[in-house]
Amino acid sequence: MQLAEHIAQIRAEFQQDCAALKLADQAVEELRIKYLGKKGRITTLFATLAELPATDKPLAGKLLNELKRDVESTINQLKEQLLTRKSDEEFFDYTLPGISPKIGHFHPVTQTINHAINIFREMGFDVRFGPEVETDYYNFGALNFPPDHPARDMQDTFFITEKILLRTHTSPIQIRTMLNEKPPIRILAPGRVYRNEAINPRSYCTFHQIEGLYVDREVSFSELKTTLVVFAKRFFGTEAQIRFLH
Repeated sequence: MQLAEHIAQIRAEFQQDCAALKLADQAVEELRIKYLGKKGRITTLFATLAELPATDKPLAGKLLNELKRDVESTINQLKEQLLTRKSDEEFFDYTLPGISPKIGHFHPVTQTINHAINIFREMGFDVRFGPEVETDYYNFGALNFPPDHPARDMQDTFFITEKILLRTHTSPIQIRTMLNEKPPIRILAPGRVYRNEAINPRSYCTFHQIEGLYVDREVSFSELKTTLVVFAKRFFGTEAQIRFLH
């Protein structure tokens, strides 16, 4: 086989190898060694130039150099493709917002409170919240608790200072609302409250309350009873039996 035909055959084999190549560092390096290594197919051909007649050497050398240059260029392109792919895989946009952590489910107490609030909202009630650390005035004084009332004792209430305490009910929310808003007022006052009580499996020093306040002209007990009935039917089901004791 003449050298020119041999060069054409190697070029065709190299193109086939490139078409079947799985782009990876090791595969590209193995391809380079096969054709351009010390014992590679192109390198070996250069050693045979010395055996050719002087008249054939210029053309054969030209064809071999073109083959070597084309193979080197293709392998360099494959290496660049590898680098580009790695850069794309490793790219990370640090301006993207963080992933929100999973917060799980609402506690059953929270679900119960939210359910009650939603029922009263549908009946036209607004919701008001207040501080859990309260003053003696809002927690007791404004509700006409006398100075010697048992609820003011340290055994019943968590006092922080003489006039500052952890609220024992959500009634201070009602006081704050009536001082800051004019009637008609129709609100719900839910929240956590604190009592200095013994802790046991059925009782704790912290629990929750939901109080309602409705202030307007010509409000009757029939409205109160209707509100309670509607709430009970929505909360416990339409089959719930309700009895008012007089």
